[in-house]
Amino acid sequence: MRHLYLHVPFCQRRCSYCDFSIAVRKHIPAPEYVDAVLRELTLLGTTDPGRQPGDLGGETLETLYLGGGTPSLLPPDAISALLTSLLDVFRATSSRDALEVTLEANPEDVTPESAQAWRRAGINRVSLGAQSFDNRVLQWMHRSHDATRIGDAVRTLRAAGFDNISLDLIFALPTELERDWARDLELACALLPAHLSLYGLTVEERTPLARWISRGATSAPNDERYGNETLRHHSGRTFCGYHFCEVSNACRDGFRSRHNSAYWSGRAYHGLGPAAHSFDGRARRWNLAAWETYRRALAAGLSAVDAEEVLSEEQRELERLYLALRTDAGMPLAALCRPLPPAAARWVERRWAEIRDQRLVCTPEGWLRLDALVGDLTNPGRAV
Repeated sequence: MRHLYLHVPFCQRRCSYCDFSIAVRKHIPAPEYVDAVLRELTLLGTTDPGRQPGDLGGETLETLYLGGGTPSLLPPDAISALLTSLLDVFRATSSRDALEVTLEANPEDVTPESAQAWRRAGINRVSLGAQSFDNRVLQWMHRSHDATRIGDAVRTLRAAGFDNISLDLIFALPTELERDWARDLELACALLPAHLSLYGLTVEERTPLARWISRGATSAPNDERYGNETLRHHSGRTFCGYHFCEVSNACRDGFRSRHNSAYWSGRAYHGLGPAAHSFDGRARRWNLAAWETYRRALAAGLSAVDAEEVLSEEQRELERLYLALRTDAGMPLAALCRPLPPAAARWVERRWAEIRDQRLVCTPEGWLRLDALVGDLTNPGRAV
């Protein structure tokens, strides 16, 4: 197990589009959270024959990702305690600097004191939830920061020694917001982050956004706008110096997210915390989602695992194909039928995919049609 995810569920408010498992709290119960995670950590390995609680067989850790929720709401001493305990159980790579440790943070939580404390604790990569540089859009999203805080946070992190900084942005917003996507891209690139994550807005059930749309207070995301804005940030005109390593992620040379890359390549990972998922290559498990339910189960000495799904060989192959085609590496031709399947040949002809170094790789236009391409490859008899 070389990749570890830690879910920190706490937020001070719910964003309009968010359906993640979060716990909105004015006061963050950090001691209770640390205790619950360490209890879960102690229970790891008890289901494997020959292992004692907490014995993970000297697993070598390569990436550790603190996501949420809002991990930056945890006090620095809680973050330090968690990282110390995790690295005591999981053996790190030969050099601590070689271990990628990411913290998701809101711009308003970045201060000189917090940034320096994160560095001392072992954090070496920060993912900032910027989302937009338009204050009106940020208010609509229920974000707590304004646009000026994004640049301030980046500069504060750099002053504390962080050179691996990622920015998250959301595109394809409702038309009536009149959000200027090109302007947001330019402002993001001007800050020279090492990495950018660009996500199209989706409407999830039981979110404020879904309720607004249902009563006509706002419009649903527009497919044409989604396509146009996707092709804009994939055009290369704005992204001088960035390379798209995955459909939603661009980076500068040497700054790929190694943790996210593990997901895309189908490698095993383990999740701790409420709603966290784990995957061993055969089965996917997920924890109890609600914070209080998770905490009470562990306080009673019970497992935090809520359910498990064992993937069939067909499901694993479909997932492998889909994840590979999301990336710039694509799928090896050797893994496809020989000669090239007719569906793939048609996509190459239409310039939705290309053959590169004996691999089938999607173009930006193909990424927009990825579900259809995977469907064509897995159901060769269907009409295109």
